[in-house]
Amino acid sequence: MGKRKGKSVRKNKQVSGMTEEDEDISRAPHSFVVHRGKTGKFVQELCKDFRKVMEPYTASNIKARPKNVVKDFVHVAGLLKVSHLCMFTKTSLGPYLKIARFPRGPTLTFKIKEYALGRDVRSSLKRQITYEKQYLHHPLLVLNNFPSEDREFQLCTSMLQNMFPSINVTKVKLNSIRRCVLINYNKETGLIDFRHYTIKVVPVGVNRGVKKIVSSKIPNLGKLEDLADLVTGGGAVSESEFEDDENSKVTLPQEMSVRGALPAQQSSVRLVELGPRISMELIKIEDGLLDGEVMFHKFIEKTEEEKEAIRVRREKRRKEKEKRRREQEMNVKRKEEEKRKNKEKSLEGMKKNEPEFTGKEKKAIREWEGENSKKDVSDDDDDEEWYRKEVGAEPDQDLFSKSKSQSGGGNYGKRFSKLGKSKGMKRGAESREPRDRDNKKKRKTKVFNSDGVGPNFRRGGGAGAGKGVFGKMKGVKGSKIKKFRRK
Repeated sequence: MGKRKGKSVRKNKQVSGMTEEDEDISRAPHSFVVHRGKTGKFVQELCKDFRKVMEPYTASNIKARPKNVVKDFVHVAGLLKVSHLCMFTKTSLGPYLKIARFPRGPTLTFKIKEYALGRDVRSSLKRQITYEKQYLHHPLLVLNNFPSEDREFQLCTSMLQNMFPSINVTKVKLNSIRRCVLINYNKETGLIDFRHYTIKVVPVGVNRGVKKIVSSKIPNLGKLEDLADLVTGGGAVSESEFEDDENSKVTLPQEMSVRGALPAQQSSVRLVELGPRISMELIKIEDGLLDGEVMFHKFIEKTEEEKEAIRVRREKRRKEKEKRRREQEMNVKRKEEEKRKNKEKSLEGMKKNEPEFTGKEKKAIREWEGENSKKDVSDDDDDEEWYRKEVGAEPDQDLFSKSKSQSGGGNYGKRFSKLGKSKGMKRGAESREPRDRDNKKKRKTKVFNSDGVGPNFRRGGGAGAGKGVFGKMKGVKGSKIKKFRRK
């Protein structure tokens, strides 16, 4: 059997061995973070940084092709329980961020005024804090200074809150809170600032030397005479603690996996920025998924008559689309019905072309078939019997055997020629006897003459003739061979 053509599909082990998710994971909001159109490498990297912020409830390795449309994301979102779509685009005016909710909206459009990538933010820090388990849990969301009286900001705050999982204060574990997302609204500029931090807990009221020992750092004991000097010397507290505010000092209710931070003791909470930084402005709110009625626009305001005309036009377009869809469904059903009727008609025509026999004819056919099934007579036996009756003598042995092989064998194409009887064989090769290698005569060895020249050497005069061994050889002079040059 030949090899099957086509690409081989590798089975996904994660899908085959997949178990049911926990209820908390399935209820948590999931998101797609993608970029659409020609955005440039920096906006694409910003998209990757924003995807990192939304970990772990996001598609980390999603690869959107240029041919994919919004409808493709909608179809997949229902199967994967994805609730939000974050899309980065770019126009001649600058980059934009669109946040939409599956499957029917609404959609918020933000214009990005300024942004800084995560790698730029981290490289500006003196001490970077990055570790493996930092993105295992979702971040803590903090919204600040959003006005509660405006409808657009009410919708904006509820949309941003629903993008992140809610926290149950009574059941939450402090070890699971590792990151923080701060979204602040600036009333003077009207911009929304987006910041991403990692949370660091430091013990308070501990000597600098003791803090180094507790945090598994090796202190420098070169200038000390005794180990007690490390604890008693250098002041009561470290210099960095003077920068801490009193509001940042808390008493830990639970045990945390941080060296020196013990429960029921005071510790200081610090934030170290991870990036990215985004300063954006709310431009537009739409009713549907990247489409629909415009509920809010910062720069364009329309009267009630214009809004009503747009609403009527959109409703008319929706009805026409629904009408076309119904017509297409009816056409598909009609074509399937016609196809079924044509098939039935062709089958009836095939039955009419079959000959109809009477009862006697059918009985005779059955009897004839029964008689022929019992008989086993070959044509070759009939030919030999006819020859005996007509000629009155026994036929030759090869007379009917050839016809038998010709008639019964069938045409199977050209047969292979026997070994040694190919077309290119010389005449008389068949009659030639095989060689006897044991009795093979050996050729006489040709002895070179005293001058060291073989028997095929052409003797002739020359400039070097008769001057030793090399004088008779052409191109040899003084035991050195010259290279011939073409004239």
